[in-house]
Formats: sequence, C-alpha cells, structure tokens
Amino acid sequence: MDFIRTWAICRKELIHIRRDPVSLIQVILIPVVLLLINGYALTLDLKEIPLAVYDQDGSRSSQDLVRRFQASRYFHVSRHVAEYSEIAWLMDRRRIMAAIVIPYDFSRKLKAGQPVYLQLLVDGTNANTANLIITYTQGIAAAFNRNLLVERLQEHGWTHLIAPVASEPRLWFNEAMESRNFIVPGLIAIIMTMVGALLTALCIIREKERGSMEGLMGTPLKKSELILGKLCPYFVIGMVDMFIAMAMGQILFEVPFRGNLPLFIALSALFLIVVLGQGLLISVSAHSQLEAYQMAILTTFLPSFLLSGAIFPIRQMPELLQWLSYLVPARYLVTISQGIYLKGLGWQRLWPDALILALFALFFLTAAGRKFVKKIV
Repeated sequence: MDFIRTWAICRKELIHIRRDPVSLIQVILIPVVLLLINGYALTLDLKEIPLAVYDQDGSRSSQDLVRRFQASRYFHVSRHVAEYSEIAWLMDRRRIMAAIVIPYDFSRKLKAGQPVYLQLLVDGTNANTANLIITYTQGIAAAFNRNLLVERLQEHGWTHLIAPVASEPRLWFNEAMESRNFIVPGLIAIIMTMVGALLTALCIIREKERGSMEGLMGTPLKKSELILGKLCPYFVIGMVDMFIAMAMGQILFEVPFRGNLPLFIALSALFLIVVLGQGLLISVSAHSQLEAYQMAILTTFLPSFLLSGAIFPIRQMPELLQWLSYLVPARYLVTISQGIYLKGLGWQRLWPDALILALFALFFLTAAGRKFVKKIV
C-alpha cells in the first residue's frame, strides 16, 4: 500500500467535503439535534401526572388521602371535580391522565373498621403509562393503610410497633433514577451509526454518478488505497461527532462517566470502523445515491434505534427480535457505552463485545473490498 496515494484520495475527499459546507454543518448538527430532542423530550420517567379528584366525602380523612397524592412527585392534582361527567370531559380532552373517586361513606366506614373501596379511573391509551399510574396509586394507598393500622393499634395500647420485615431499596449505577442517564450513552451509538453509515453510503456511488470514477480507475490506485482514502475523512468526522455527543452528555445532561475514557474512545473507534465498512458495502452495491440512502436508513439507522437496546429493553421484545438484535452492531456499543458510563466496567468485562465488533469490521470491510470492482461497468 502506498500511503502517498492513499493520502491523495483522502485529501481529495476532504476537498469535496469542504466544498459542500451545508452537508458538513448538517453532519455536525446531527448529534446536537438528536441529543437535545431525545435527551429532553424522550424520557421514561413518569412524573407530575395530571390527576383529578372527585371527593364525595369531603371529610378530614379523605382530605388527608388527597394530600398524600399532592405531596407525591408522581402526581399533580390539577382538578377537583363535582361529578363524573367532568372526569369524562377532562379525560376526553387529555387534560388529565387519571382520576380518584372517594366515596361519600369513606370516613364513616373507616371509623367503623369496614373496608372502603376507592375508584381509580385511568386513561389506558398508553398501556405502560397506565400500569405505572396504577402502581403509584397502589403504593400511596398502601402507605395510607399502614398509617391507619398503626393509629388503631396505638389506640389499643400498642405503643412500640416494629415491622417484621423492613425493606431498604438501594439503587446501583443510576441512583438518581434519571432515564437520561440510560438513554444518552445509548444515543452515542445511534449517532455514530447514522453519521458514519449515511456518509460512507454515498461516497462511492457519488463518484460514479458524477463521472469522476472513470478518472480514478485510470490511475494505479489499488482498491485498498482507494477504500482507505475514502474512509479516513469520515472516520475523523465520526469521532468529532462522538466527542460532541460526550461533551453534551456531560455538560447539559450531567450523565455520570465512571469508566476508563481511553478505553471508551478506542472501542467507539472500533465501532465506527464497523459502520463505515457497512456504509461502504452499501455504497458499492447501490445503483444510485437515493437507493444508497434508503438502504442505509433501513439497514443501519432503524435497526440501531429499535433493536440496539438504547431506547427499548431487548429483553421485553419478542424472542425473534431478540435473536435478530445480535446482528445489529450498535447493540454491542450500547452495552459497552452504558457499561463504561454507568458501571465503570473495564476491558476484562467488555472484551467479548469488542471481539464481536472486530469480527463485524472484518466482515464488512472484506465484503466491500470484494464487491468493489476496479473497472467501469
């Protein structure tokens, strides 16, 4: 391999990139926009749920229960209604997501020691959200019941009460329970996939459509020199995007980084080689830039977004999709990224994922090299 000829191709590609500043700005803005949108808008945390209360009793006991919902960070008591029709009106217009109905005999039955039934009305449009609302409500009701039980036992002379089983939850790796700490490291893999694959998917087919490939074919360039020269500029751009994403994660979202920075950079560079090889294989296989772009979206960005585990847990997917996720290179960088960011994992725990990425890189680069024929067809 002649490094002078390789540098000449690299320099030629850099000139093309410099002459298209709009595309270059878009490439730099991709990680910024994706992180801003997904970091702020895409959240798995459910807080400040708009809640309506229909208190038919109006007693001190019912008001105490309502105050528990008001004090919870998960609920926001936005409306007090006087009849069922108001609940239906509010829920139809998405003003509330749930409503609590306290019966008129709430306090009387409590004093008599009889069971009382509360009614919880939930907007079940989103099943996951509805399940969380039900869980949060049951937790508040259980705490209210425990306090009532303690008060009754104290009235009968039980002054020192100790729970037979006490739980003390301890969170590992994401103590603040912020979904952005889980999402942002995974988004780095999606950003690198999108930037690397989409850019390289157009590099060879663009030369063919412009007619400049014929001039390159007439030179003594080897395939390896042409491929390496084409990939180097996009490798640099991809790494710049990675550093931008990391900086935004640290500065804007305050995502903790507990692992080894050089290790993360090295494994991210290995993953970037994978997606560059994947994009190059698309570029040498496509017949037009539009076809290459569509193939890149369908085979790189969408699988990395849906099947990598960056947003949606893989274990919750159907078994067929779980098996297909092993064919998505971004899955392994998501595991590496979240492991280094949140858990501080080292090479001894991450080498299997790194080995798989190396095999992916070897496969895509070899396949692209064999598919690319140095002649005009």
